[in-house]
Amino acid sequence: MRGVSTPTASLEKASAEQVLEHVLERFHPRLALACSFQKEESVLVDMLLRLEPGARVFTIDTGVLFEETRETWRRFEERWGVHVEVFDALSPDGRPWTAERCCSEQKVAALDEALGGLDAWITGLRREQAPTRTAAPKLTHDDARGVWKASPLADWTEREVWAYLAEHELPYHPLHDRGYASIGCAPCTQPGAGREGRWAGSDQVECGLHVDDPPGANGPSGANGPPGAEGSR
Repeated sequence: MRGVSTPTASLEKASAEQVLEHVLERFHPRLALACSFQKEESVLVDMLLRLEPGARVFTIDTGVLFEETRETWRRFEERWGVHVEVFDALSPDGRPWTAERCCSEQKVAALDEALGGLDAWITGLRREQAPTRTAAPKLTHDDARGVWKASPLADWTEREVWAYLAEHELPYHPLHDRGYASIGCAPCTQPGAGREGRWAGSDQVECGLHVDDPPGANGPSGANGPPGAEGSR
């Protein structure tokens, strides 16, 4: 794996485009954007493909995504001409996922598969989304998976995201207009500000994709254990 010659701390004052330029220079084509089709990914797909039309984009499909998510997925592919790679996190026994049957282990396994052969990945994490994300760096090494992880929008505000969408007339997830600030799987997501609509009424705070100790790495703790500096999509 190639190293990063620029100190990661120097990227904390860099713009989102500069962070993307940096990781493209260092890691492309062994680099991909994880896409959940939320408004942050509308921004990142637009920025990334402007800089590198051949950049990779992938999603994790649990089989219980909102139909609006699948609609947005189609709009992304039509708008940017990108092929979104799919990694399955389907229920292992065929029963539908529910809020009580958290999909973290399957999603983490799907993410590990998606990251296989990559040197770095890009996420839409923002620090103001949740207390678990306030220290999310713009670039860090994911020691558990042995890859670099970039969050170019880490210091962006909600207002800045919406301003970019409006300026560039980008497609975005329609559930954002119906009170869903954060959108995951249909059984586990309700309207709400920040991430309060995710796993509402439970102690669940993250699904395991971005915790320091993901399920399967050093045990099963990841989804409900203490999350690391970076939260989960």
